[in-house]
Amino acid sequence: MISIKGLKKRFDDLEVLKGMDVEVRKGEVIVLIGPSGSGKTTFLRCLNALETPNEGSVSIGEMNVDFSEKVTTAELLKLRRRTGMVFQNYNLFPHMTALQNVMEGPVMVQGKPKAEMKEKAIRLLEKVGLGDKVDYYPYQLSGGQQQRVGIARALAIEPQVMLFDEPTSALDPELVGEVLKVMKDLAEEGMTMVVVTHEMRFAKEAADRVIFMDGGHIVEEGSPQDVFEAPKHERTRQFLNLIK
Repeated sequence: MISIKGLKKRFDDLEVLKGMDVEVRKGEVIVLIGPSGSGKTTFLRCLNALETPNEGSVSIGEMNVDFSEKVTTAELLKLRRRTGMVFQNYNLFPHMTALQNVMEGPVMVQGKPKAEMKEKAIRLLEKVGLGDKVDYYPYQLSGGQQQRVGIARALAIEPQVMLFDEPTSALDPELVGEVLKVMKDLAEEGMTMVVVTHEMRFAKEAADRVIFMDGGHIVEEGSPQDVFEAPKHERTRQFLNLIK
């Protein structure tokens, strides 16, 4: 489903990703954990070309982009349209209702008919538990509700993969659960997901595989049970001891 080979990313003289190799099977939930500055978010943003890698390749489904060669804007857009991205800070349009936020991408970018997308957007908002909030503006919604609109918006483009960048980090603790429930439901439905998170409980309960990153490298990966209960590397053990 997803194949990442030799992925490298530099910002000026700072090498953030130092050669990442990752394979993700269809329907698999991968959770990336690690300290701040380890390269997790940069890796996620490289998967949908919000950041352009300096080297390596990214394949999603039948689409392959080799960043060691010249890449066109059209190729980047094709890659991006295969992913739905959910950000830390919601990134909703403040002047649009929840319904309009969900409809915007498919209508304006993909050219889908408004009437068709309105029905679909309502179904997606119902799916994330917001069927009664379709006409609410972002300022009328809690942080957890805004993030669930963000998830519905990402699903509206019918992505092959969902990418989550610390989706609960900006939420008050009591609102975290409602977002994680939606993500767990998606996982149970077989959605392929790559998640950057500090929510270790979610990683333990929902991940098929956990990847621990540090310094732009994959230090350790395995099942949640292997990584959390019997980590092989000292650096992994140090990190897990600090967040208990």
